[in-house]
Amino acid sequence: MGTTAFGAFSVLKQARKARTEHDTLQLVDAVVSAAAIVTGLAILYRELKRLGDDDVLLG
Repeated sequence: MGTTAFGAFSVLKQARKARTEHDTLQLVDAVVSAAAIVTGLAILYRELKRLGDDDVLLG
């Protein structure tokens, strides 16, 4: 989770820099990186939900 948060911070910083410099390629890279982070979080959420469904104590 910490790595993902750090990655998200880096992507936001990269996107801001790309927008101020009008660098389309850097902006596309930031968007693709952000999509990878969102996908990773969605997979993590799904796996945690499955784990919770199998565990009697978690409900």
